[in-house]
Amino acid sequence: MKNNLYFVIPCYNEEEVLHETAKRLLVKLNSLIEKNMVSKDSRIVFVDDGSKDKTWEMIQKLNNENPHFKGVKLSRNRGHQNALLAGLMTVKKDCDLCISLDADLQDDIEVIDLFVQKYNEGCDIVYGVRKNRETDTMFKRGTANTFYKIMKGLGVDIVHNHADYRLMSKRALESLTDFPEVNLFLRGIIPLIGFKSDVVEYERHQRFAGVSKYPLKKMLSFAFDGITSFSVRPIRMVFWLGVVIFILSVIVMAYTFFVRIFGYTVTGWSTMFASIWALGGIQLLSLGVVGEYIGKIYKEVKRRPNFIVEEYI
Repeated sequence: MKNNLYFVIPCYNEEEVLHETAKRLLVKLNSLIEKNMVSKDSRIVFVDDGSKDKTWEMIQKLNNENPHFKGVKLSRNRGHQNALLAGLMTVKKDCDLCISLDADLQDDIEVIDLFVQKYNEGCDIVYGVRKNRETDTMFKRGTANTFYKIMKGLGVDIVHNHADYRLMSKRALESLTDFPEVNLFLRGIIPLIGFKSDVVEYERHQRFAGVSKYPLKKMLSFAFDGITSFSVRPIRMVFWLGVVIFILSVIVMAYTFFVRIFGYTVTGWSTMFASIWALGGIQLLSLGVVGEYIGKIYKEVKRRPNFIVEEYI
């Protein structure tokens, strides 16, 4: 029995690239259908994440012209991870497997056949993993590698050089609903599902058109969310930093007492002021880390919805 494959593509202001993305994905889908790898009832689903351009109008037009295209319109912009989750949760009742990818055509769709083959071999999750980062700038390559090393060092089970290009079975999608988290970091959540998985390596292309929706500020925020959502080690580091500073203060007090007894003159104004500034900075940094965790707790206990679907065509 052939399986229903659904593509889920989050979109935010993608009018420049959407037609080309739709055309290439339709060719790929038809190819899979002709090879009897997936059902003719398979679909391509675009998720409009509150775009301000003509993205939704283009999705509606695609839907009118070809039944293989569907659209999910969110009530407002909720961010890439929430938009992706909205698409996955919307299609899980209709599909046997789904593949998520970005709309910018940087993910190599020619390896999708390998994704489906892995699924047929019994994998519930297949991760698209970049072979290298030669197309990235030195800064982006360095920061990305540092991020993955930090996540691994903090004990987070994350697939190296994997973004959100992945295949998930219906069973994996159903299991994803058991993670009702407000602070979403799907790259860390999905490995926790634990079903049989594998990887498919691919070469990442340059963006076909338009500009990236993930500037440096968003990338750093996304990375920090990932770290603080999956590990309490940063807050433990604050504790141990406090212990180290306390021990150093005891040593300094003992030293001060010693020099007073032996009549040495203590000048050290620069040292004193440097110490005050350093301790003040450490305290503010520590409060910031603690505050980040408290903020996440605040968001989780309110249980506000990750997304609201305004329309599904």
